[in-house]
Amino acid sequence: MTTVIKRNKWEIWRDVIFALFARELRTGFNDKLGLSWAIVSPIAFIFVLSFIRGRMDGGDTHGVPTFVFMAYGLILIQMFLQSLQACSGAIKKNKSLFAFRQVQPISAVLAAGMFELLFKIFVVVGIFIIMYFLGIEVYINDPLLMLYCFFVLWWFSMMIGLLFGILMAYVPEVNKILNLVTRPLFFISGVFFALQDFPKEYWHYLNWNPILHAIELTRYAAYPAYGSEGVSLTFLSVVTLVVTFLAMSVYYTNWRQAISR
Repeated sequence: MTTVIKRNKWEIWRDVIFALFARELRTGFNDKLGLSWAIVSPIAFIFVLSFIRGRMDGGDTHGVPTFVFMAYGLILIQMFLQSLQACSGAIKKNKSLFAFRQVQPISAVLAAGMFELLFKIFVVVGIFIIMYFLGIEVYINDPLLMLYCFFVLWWFSMMIGLLFGILMAYVPEVNKILNLVTRPLFFISGVFFALQDFPKEYWHYLNWNPILHAIELTRYAAYPAYGSEGVSLTFLSVVTLVVTFLAMSVYYTNWRQAISR
């Protein structure tokens, strides 16, 4: 006689997210290079940008080794952009699964975001290992602040992705706008140029960007001598909370109509 196991809603939701996450793993690393290319590609990019920036400041950028300066900036901006792209496309990608009532769009978005987070953790570990063999000191003064900035930016990217995912269900052309809007972020988020490279009277044109705050605070968490003038952990946190509330509100009121289109 078959035993029927009763599960509550939270257990069902957990299992659905895990199944979608496993699906993301299978589809994300189904090429021959797999995870190795995911690590090699950003590292090669960091080396190129570090060489260019090093020619400008002699290998030390505002008290931070140039390779480390570029590594933190590039890891965070890539995490934001890739998580945003993955989460915004998760609803459309998994639309056929929503025929099962246990599978909801928020589960697909969370699974996509978790995959990108795992992806970037492997990249960070790989970069730290390479820094060790290159003789570059791996120094982190405030690991809690660094982890907080990392995870808050990841969550922020997921919530923005959720918003755009709902919008794309109504207007698919929104994806083109998203690609257009995200292109300048690499240049205005403190990846190649620090906030300190600009005169203070121009800072207000840049520090509206929460990604800039996350990147600059992460560098400050590693090297206190870098400084945190012009950026604010409170601003980063408040913006993330506001975007989370907005994304969840839009999702709650529109997800049924969105998946039925």
